[in-house]
Amino acid sequence: MHETGSLRTVVERNFGAAWLTGIAMVVATFVFAAIGELPVRDPDSLIPGYIRFPAIVLGAIALDIVPRVAWRARRAPRTVGRHWRDVLRERWPASHWRYAVGGVTAWYLCYAAFRNLKSMAPFINEKSWDVEFARIDRELWFGQEPATVLHDLFGTGIAAHFFSTVYFIWIALVPVSIAIALVFTRSTRAGSWYVTAVAFDWALGALFYILFPSVGPVYNAQQRGVFDALPETYNTRLADSMWDDRVAVLGDRFASGTLQTIAAFPSLHVGIMVTICLVVSYIGLSRWIRITAWVFLGLTVLATIYLGWHFFIDVLAGAALGSFTVWAAAMVTGNRVGLRPQLQRPVEDEPASVSQEADAPGR
Repeated sequence: MHETGSLRTVVERNFGAAWLTGIAMVVATFVFAAIGELPVRDPDSLIPGYIRFPAIVLGAIALDIVPRVAWRARRAPRTVGRHWRDVLRERWPASHWRYAVGGVTAWYLCYAAFRNLKSMAPFINEKSWDVEFARIDRELWFGQEPATVLHDLFGTGIAAHFFSTVYFIWIALVPVSIAIALVFTRSTRAGSWYVTAVAFDWALGALFYILFPSVGPVYNAQQRGVFDALPETYNTRLADSMWDDRVAVLGDRFASGTLQTIAAFPSLHVGIMVTICLVVSYIGLSRWIRITAWVFLGLTVLATIYLGWHFFIDVLAGAALGSFTVWAAAMVTGNRVGLRPQLQRPVEDEPASVSQEADAPGR
């Protein structure tokens, strides 16, 4: 085990690999923008990501502090100020502020570059792989359309609304999971492992979007009719909006004022869920959390195929990508024994027992 203060340990725990990945992605973004005469945009037009993601983290920090202060001061409200200072000192020393701010910044750097590279993919590589992927799917499913099989199995009524909800939950899950990793965990190694793995997901996802551009079954002209029977849901409105953005961007990349966000291979919905499942299993979170994560992964796989966002081959590639990034992140964050991923638990990462006793309700 490395010494606590060594440079290698500091880099491993403070997102060194995520920062390098983000910087490389930003460089690639500006290089492609210069070569292809493409704009570089803020990926979130409604609430800028550089406001939204720090707000999520700050909200999580408040959620970490306020209940503890309220519990300690429950019998003496006038002691709120003192308990606030105590909790802030115990839970949020300068080192953990640096850890949280550094993590969210590195992650956002990767995310913003990813969204721009994804938007640039059809300009960088005009080849479309949808026909090939649809053919591979039919071969893997013995001549059947995977989405049609699921429509016949689950129906096209309530199931469509259910899977649409699953898809919506996933969209919120990623930033929330990042906030949890940076705020509520006291193990900096676990948090850096997860955030770094997601950064790798974004980077490899962008690379494959450029190498193998595709729009997915719901937009593929040969398969579009498969999804006509689905009722209007949040999913259908989102799909229409994303297609409108793509048409606008391809029509006039500068005047459109937005990014196009359609790319199917691999499925990062599946990839990042596999990353989440493997990380919560490796770091040994509660059994109900592990089971919930794996169940939601299964629902995500079904939802992406049922709703037409992805080919089945996209799902397989996403699962492989998510598995690889967990392993790669373990290697670069020091969470390994040889080449085997394993969370390292230095003593200094564990919460102080006095803080646990003071915060535990009923003690």
